Amino acid sequence: FFNNMGAKVKPAKEILDGWHDDPANWILGGIYFNKKDKRLFPPKRIKGLGWTINFANPYSIFAVLGLGILIFAIGMLIKKII
Repeated sequence: FFNNMGAKVKPAKEILDGWHDDPANWILGGIYFNKKDKRLFPPKRIKGLGWTINFANPYSIFAVLGLGILIFAIGMLIKKII
């Protein structure tokens, strides 16, 4: 979003909540996909349960890969210790 001066501004909470509540932005009821929402980690469908990944954000691939590599590395480290 840009203001009338061309500066980037964060969307208002009402807009973010509207995107979050729109069923069209949820694939199979649990996968968040919204190209307009630039957040990488928006709240889950039930907000009290934490965050999910916005799979429309191109950086989400890096987040998922990074998490997978971290889990793999920790598993290998534990295997060496034991």
